[in-house]
Formats: sequence, C-alpha cells, structure tokens
Amino acid sequence: MQQVKIFKSVDTELGDMESQINRWIAESKATVLSIHGNISPQAGKHGVQGSFSAADVFVIVLYEA
Repeated sequence: MQQVKIFKSVDTELGDMESQINRWIAESKATVLSIHGNISPQAGKHGVQGSFSAADVFVIVLYEA
C-alpha cells in the first residue's frame, strides 16, 4: 500500500532535515517510490527585502508500506 511521510523544516537546517529523512528511511525500511520538495520564498522580516529570514522547506516522501 502506498503512503506518504511529510517532513517540514527551514532552509538553515537542511543538513538536519536530510539526516532525519535518511534515518527514517533506514529505520522504517520503507521502499521509497519518490521524494519531492519545495522551498518557499521569503521576503524577510515584515516584507522588507534584504533581511535574511529562514525559508520553509517541505518534503514529501511517497513510499510503499
């Protein structure tokens, strides 16, 4: 049966998110069918360009259970 697993983080923590996803794959022994992700654009604090604000990162793993 196909299922999804959703991971959410911020772009400043991509290494941690990658480790979390890889650990979940190894521990669950899931057969991964596809992985898709998105990084949302950020305008900065209060919409002001030039202020650095972390962008949301969203990853969906489609897997076979």
